Amino acid sequence: MSAPTGTAGIRHSQTMNARQWTEIGQEILAFLLAASCPGCDRTGTLLCEQCHSALTAAPTEVITPGGLRVQSALSYQGVVARSIRRVKEEGATMLARPLGRALATVLAPAAAGGALIATVPTSRAAFRRRGFRVPELLVRRAGFAAQRMLLPARATGDQRGLSRDERARNVSGSIRTRSPAERGRPVVIVDDVVTTGATLDEAARALRAAGFRSVRAVTLAATPRHCDTPKSDAVG
Repeated sequence: MSAPTGTAGIRHSQTMNARQWTEIGQEILAFLLAASCPGCDRTGTLLCEQCHSALTAAPTEVITPGGLRVQSALSYQGVVARSIRRVKEEGATMLARPLGRALATVLAPAAAGGALIATVPTSRAAFRRRGFRVPELLVRRAGFAAQRMLLPARATGDQRGLSRDERARNVSGSIRTRSPAERGRPVVIVDDVVTTGATLDEAARALRAAGFRSVRAVTLAATPRHCDTPKSDAVG
């Protein structure tokens, strides 16, 4: 049977488009009805109003063992931690929008003046599992564009449960830099969470080895050990 042509073909195409949009709308509605708030488990909502307020940025600054300044928008606990885990472990990418707005509060000042934005690389295994790169998604939802300047140089072990020194050894030499063409510009490294700072230090090492000198970092969240003793509440 041949495809419709002329006016009939246009009508057929419009009908198909309307049908596709209806199906998409039904899928989104079904998702929302099946969803539950990551903060309080209330059903039928992606994020309830009360828990949404927990994602309001409260920036802190920490210093990594390597001396890198890191601005973090939120504390990695409670609603924040559960929201990030839901994005990473369950693919709830709609939550990246409110999380991205929080990230923007620290990323915008850091990227002012034309700084390049480089996200911490995602392992191949994590990308295959999720189908997206968490730091890049958060940067887009914050209203910015990241350059994939940092790449995995080798596989690393799971960081969970490792001490600060063990984490540093685990990631040492694990990141390389794609041949940069703009070494004179400042760079802002972006990651979702800073724990000990070992990964951010390794990313900064790779950038400096490639010729970048002005390097700083921002993250969506910092673990409580950092947020309990902030170096500064200012962003800039």
